[in-house]
Amino acid sequence: MSRQKGIFLVITGALFWGIGGTVSKKLFQDFEVSVDWLVTSRLLIAGLLLLTVQFFRKDRSQILDVWKNRRTAIQLIIFGLLGMLAVQYTYMASIHHGNAAVATLLQYLAPVMIIIYLIFRKQAVLTRRDLVTVSLALVGCFFLLTNGSLTQLSVPTPAIIWGVLSGVALAFYTLYAIPLLKEYDSLVIVGWAMIIGSFALSFVHPPWQMDFASLPVEAYLYLLFVIIFGTMIAFWFYIESLQSLQAKESSLLGSTEPLAAVFTTVFWLKDPFGTFQWLGTTCIILMILLVALSKDSSSKTCKISKNEKPLKIS
Repeated sequence: MSRQKGIFLVITGALFWGIGGTVSKKLFQDFEVSVDWLVTSRLLIAGLLLLTVQFFRKDRSQILDVWKNRRTAIQLIIFGLLGMLAVQYTYMASIHHGNAAVATLLQYLAPVMIIIYLIFRKQAVLTRRDLVTVSLALVGCFFLLTNGSLTQLSVPTPAIIWGVLSGVALAFYTLYAIPLLKEYDSLVIVGWAMIIGSFALSFVHPPWQMDFASLPVEAYLYLLFVIIFGTMIAFWFYIESLQSLQAKESSLLGSTEPLAAVFTTVFWLKDPFGTFQWLGTTCIILMILLVALSKDSSSKTCKISKNEKPLKIS
């Protein structure tokens, strides 16, 4: 896959992810859909759809082959629980307690976490470009979250906690997927990870426990968008981009997600937005352009070797 295609995939997936977050907030506040039910249902349906797409491709045998190797099967289960499910649940919980803009901004502490982890593992050297991109991301997130205030945050504490945890989960999700993608198609990995996450959460809130008759047609349209575009396509495109981009590049370019969440939150849900928040938006756009226009795609910086053991969380 070309670098340009990877950039297109990660940005498109991130846009759908951001818009899907705002639509999810609409479901939470206007139709009283629970976080547990939405996460369980969207993962189950999107996962089945992804595996169905894989079934009609040449490598359909991979759908079952991934379970024949004990090592990859264990890795897939870990990825499904600590990667896919963790990203989805923490993100949605942050949206529920705050809004989509706050949740996505906090989630994009992930690039900083990835860079620090890779430097700690001595797989990366901190470069000047890293410092600039990380600084733009952090400054942008600060302005967007605080509107320039140094003394207070107008964000509920649970939203902040869940948002930071979402950043940790996204960093793990990005790094842990790479060894699996070297052996199997992204559709197989993402599809099974979604089903695994849905199966685990169904013990908390089964997807069939829902008063479907009480939902209007508008709610079903929102659900359809969240499942197809905000989940299936978003996760597929994001993880597919890792085959041609470095982990930190995918994570940084994925910062188009908070931009999508901010714009839809402001112009669709009519949430207020201040001058410094628009300044933060500008910082993130500059950071995205810096990453996208970089020609340092073959650098050893932050490369993940083929034989590297995947990250483990104790």
